[in-house]
Parts: sequence; structure tokens; C-alpha cells
Amino acid sequence: MNFKRFILHRLLLSIIVIFGLSIVIFCIARIIPGDPARMALGATATDYALENFREENHLNEVLPVQYVYWIGGVLRGDFGISTMTSRPVSGDIMEFLPATLEVVVLAALFLVVGSIFLGTLAAKHRDSVLDGLIRVFSYAGVAMPGFVLAILLMLLFGYVWPVIPVLGRLSHGITSPPSITGMYTVDSLLSGDFKTFWNAFLHTLVPALALCAGGMFQEARLVRNAMTENMGRDYLAAMKGYGVPNRLIMNKYLLKPSLIPAVSCMGMDIASLMSNAFLIEVIFGWPGISKYGMNGMLAKDLNAISGVIMVFGILFVGINILVDIIVAYLDPRIRLGGGK
Repeated sequence: MNFKRFILHRLLLSIIVIFGLSIVIFCIARIIPGDPARMALGATATDYALENFREENHLNEVLPVQYVYWIGGVLRGDFGISTMTSRPVSGDIMEFLPATLEVVVLAALFLVVGSIFLGTLAAKHRDSVLDGLIRVFSYAGVAMPGFVLAILLMLLFGYVWPVIPVLGRLSHGITSPPSITGMYTVDSLLSGDFKTFWNAFLHTLVPALALCAGGMFQEARLVRNAMTENMGRDYLAAMKGYGVPNRLIMNKYLLKPSLIPAVSCMGMDIASLMSNAFLIEVIFGWPGISKYGMNGMLAKDLNAISGVIMVFGILFVGINILVDIIVAYLDPRIRLGGGK
């Protein structure tokens, strides 16, 4: 029961956070210099067109009334019309979001699996040459900006050792699969087209590695340090004395509590992958929502900017709820104490 209250408490807090985010987004969109109607229609728009735009978008109303109209549309999934594409922003988001999710999901998988594997490997071989190499690569991965690694990977696989495609979502001559989820790897699997799946996966591989490398190495250090610290616990010594197999001690009784600090940081890193994907998408020519949002900023498209930020905020909050549940599962003190 306490655990259920813990989850309900997190959900209620998340709703408050999203509501607060919507207010911040609305206020920023209204207080930035310039006339929203003029920015949307351009310098050559007539007075009649400007007045008509203000009427349609309720810009002549007071700010609280404007917010009520705006949030009502957001709750219906209506973010307005993009002045950049002349299409509904919700339709643009549905088109570009799957491409970014495809990279982010694979990057998150690499981040979780890679950090746990590298951290555990370094802890098992503590103070060895292997441990030293992993720590050196960890420091380099944390210090190196993601876009620098992306350029290096593009030079490596696009010029020096061209075995993996580095531009676009599919190679020339490969037809995109029927649109089901918008993610080419998933859609091609659902369609039974394994050739397209493999090609789409290879195109996703390098951008995902460039996106997750910094977080993966950082979490690997956390896992390694936590496992090294927990190795001296009395309960582990007692288990060894009772003859519990070393592999069971390492993989269950040592790894599980050592993951608690790393999982919290993993959640933040995974949630931030969406916003960090912009430079990766630009470098690799990836048509994702991060690139769409940045183009909206350059075009001063307030509807597109508001829609993208709201989507990022909702995904960020959702991932953090999931992380809270995982941490509560790993830590009985939270699960049994209701988060106190």
C-alpha cells in the first residue's frame, strides 16, 4: 500500500510540474520581443491579415484568457499551425518524433547496458590494467563533447573505415517500410522486411553511440565506484564465509544495491538525450524532432517551439517517474517506507 501511495505521490507531483512547465512556456512565448502575428506572417503581411491572425489565435484577449485557450488546445493535442511548415504542429511532431525516438531508445539501451557492463568489469578487476583503461576512457568520454565524438565517428566510419553508413536513415535504393510507428527499425520488423531493418539499424548505430557515449562512461564510473565501496560490506564477507558462490554475490547481492545511485543519474541522462540530439541530428542528417525544434527557433515559430518543449517536458517527467519506480524496486527502504 505504501508503494502505491509512493507512485501516486510521484504522479501528482509530475502533473504539477507539467502544469508549471506549460505556464512557463506560454509566458516566454508571450514576453519575447516582437509581435507574434508579425513574426508568424512576416514583414510584408497586410494589416488585415495581421488582425485576422490575432483573432484566430485569441491574441487580442488578456493573457489569462489566452492561456486558457492555449492549454485547452494542448490538452486536445492541438498546438496550432506551424508558420514554418504551414501544417499543424501536432502533425509535424508525429512525423519527426519517431525518428528521434529511434535514436534515443537505442542510445538509452547502449547507455544502460554499456555502463553496467563496463562498471562491473572494472570493479571485478579493480586496480588492474583493464580497470585503468576503462577509467581512462571514462574520463575521456565525459570530457569530450558529444558533437566532437560524432564528427570523429563520422570521419572514422565515413572515410577511414567505411563499413557503417553515417548519413540519413536509409541507404540509397532502400525503400522505407510501411509507416506503422514511424520508426524504420520497428516498422520493418513488423513488416517482416529484415533487409530494411538491418540497413535502418546500421544507420541508427553511429548516431546512437555518439549520443550516449558521455553518459555511458559517466554511469560506468558510478557503478564501478559504488561496487568497489560495497565490496567491503560485512554482509558480503558473511556470504563468502557461508560458501555462497562468488558469481551470485557479485551479480545479485553486490550489483543490485550498487545500481541505486547510477540508476538515478541514468534517468536524468536518458531524459536529456532528447534535447541533446539536435547536434547529432544535424551532423548525421537525421530528420528528428530536435532538429525541427531548433529550426522553429531560428524561424521564430512560437507554435512549433511550444509544442516541442511540451513534448520534451512530458517525456522527461515520464522517464523520471519510471526511474523512481525502478529505484524504489532496487531500494526496499523506499518501497516499504513509501518514499520517506
